[in-house]
Amino acid sequence: MNDGTRYPVQVEGTLDPSLSRWLWLVKWILVIPHYVVLVFLWIAFFVLTVVAFFAILFTGRYPRGIFGFNVGVLRWSWRVAFYAYGVLGTDRYPPFTLSADVDYPARLEVAVPGDLSRGLVLVKWWLLAIPHYLVVALFTTGAVRAVSEPDGSPGAQGPEVVFQSPGLIGLLVLFAAVALLFTGSYPRGLFDFLLGMHRWGLRVAAYAALMTDRYPPFVLEKGGEEAGTVPLRPDEPLGGGEAR
Repeated sequence: MNDGTRYPVQVEGTLDPSLSRWLWLVKWILVIPHYVVLVFLWIAFFVLTVVAFFAILFTGRYPRGIFGFNVGVLRWSWRVAFYAYGVLGTDRYPPFTLSADVDYPARLEVAVPGDLSRGLVLVKWWLLAIPHYLVVALFTTGAVRAVSEPDGSPGAQGPEVVFQSPGLIGLLVLFAAVALLFTGSYPRGLFDFLLGMHRWGLRVAAYAALMTDRYPPFVLEKGGEEAGTVPLRPDEPLGGGEAR
């Protein structure tokens, strides 16, 4: 962040200098094992976040073991998105690990919180986060509604059909894929913009998962590196009110 402070969720990615022109065509097959694992990891993430909710409500603390696991799920998901159709930023296959102790061009760290507000835990994940949910929805999803009129008479409506569009991230990744295919290079501006949108979304995900009381900024911080911050070490606590 530009004022020298740092948000407790840091999301970074390094664009590989040489990417295959065609590998992105088959990455949807290559990442199937990761998608299968992530289904189960996200089920566990949801259940453990509910457990953390009650722990924070009664103790004001996020259980450290649950926190480490949930950060690992976010980290794993970010690596897969960076490799596959969230960014296409690397051809290096993501590791099957929750750990931060791997050399991979996509990185995510969350500072360990100290005391958390027992009152905020009741509202931040649904009420306070609503404006951010709307922004992230613009980044990730879209829909076009069409109503068929089979008999051609005015006002007569047939079955409703909804076509799902890929959202802004999907469209920009498609442009990057076409550029790779025909030029062999990834447009840097697209990469920086995609990283900014993913950074926004992952900060919101961590906030909604109760990992911090710091409200996510309404700022699109473009680029692969966090601006104006000292990198967090894995599970590093913040000073002040965020940690003990």
